[in-house]
Amino acid sequence: MKDREGRYAQVNQTLVQRLGLKHRDDVVGRSPEDLFPDPLGASYRAQDRRVLAGQRLENRLEVHLFPDCSPGWCLTSKYPLRQAGEVLGVIGISRDLGRSDGRHPAYDHLVRVVDYLEANYSGSPRVEELAQLAELSVSQLERHFRRVFQINPSQMLAKIRIDAAMGMLRSREPIAVIAQHCGYSDQSAFTRQFRKVSGLTPGQYRRLHGRGSRRVQTTAGNDAHDS
Repeated sequence: MKDREGRYAQVNQTLVQRLGLKHRDDVVGRSPEDLFPDPLGASYRAQDRRVLAGQRLENRLEVHLFPDCSPGWCLTSKYPLRQAGEVLGVIGISRDLGRSDGRHPAYDHLVRVVDYLEANYSGSPRVEELAQLAELSVSQLERHFRRVFQINPSQMLAKIRIDAAMGMLRSREPIAVIAQHCGYSDQSAFTRQFRKVSGLTPGQYRRLHGRGSRRVQTTAGNDAHDS
């Protein structure tokens, strides 16, 4: 829970540990900018401002970075905290994506889809094709996917793409090339999706890992910029 200034008012011990701290008092009263490396803190503060203005965020797929910069996927929900119609703060929770439910009757059918997406994430598979692969209807595919993996097929594809991109960003591969390899029509589309789930641009993520980034000339003659 955060107050109307975006400062933590209540936190659980999991968040404290994720921040590499020991006590809740190390977090309460501080803002995201105080606790997360730049520019992550500013990104979380901007998200909180939207919620304080009345926006609701529900089951948003995000990747959070641990103190050692290793990624962890979660679903985040945030809501305005109101009293007598006035927004007094933000209340939210991020749930780690847990292990898939391997006991579900449709599990083997769904694994076919996940295997296909992992092998073909640079393409743009339609949900109808995925349903046919799983021998399910589209509605069954969506429902069972959420039950087994906690996310829908579209979110799974985004997760697989961003996981691949984060690995490639630790190399010196041009960002425009990474975008194309990971199935994005252009670097701008890649940057928007990457920022949406991580709070960072691809270039910022690369720098956060200490690799630095460089400007390169693409085959089209345009600069591949730090997004």
